Amino acid sequence: VGVKESHQMTIFRIIAAILHLGNLQIQGERDGEACSVSSEDEHLSSFCSLLGVEHSQMQHWLCHRK
Repeated sequence: VGVKESHQMTIFRIIAAILHLGNLQIQGERDGEACSVSSEDEHLSSFCSLLGVEHSQMQHWLCHRK
């Protein structure tokens, strides 16, 4: 397709992260008013490592609006 190998790896990393994000288990709390993500969720860990983001921050901001 004419895409450099380094760009291909970046694209694959982003796609893999999105797929892991889709597999996260988000638990509803307080009759749907709140939610939480387990800190031990392997998909969250994979997502964070693939994108290079902090695990605790991602866990927090997936469940809190600002």
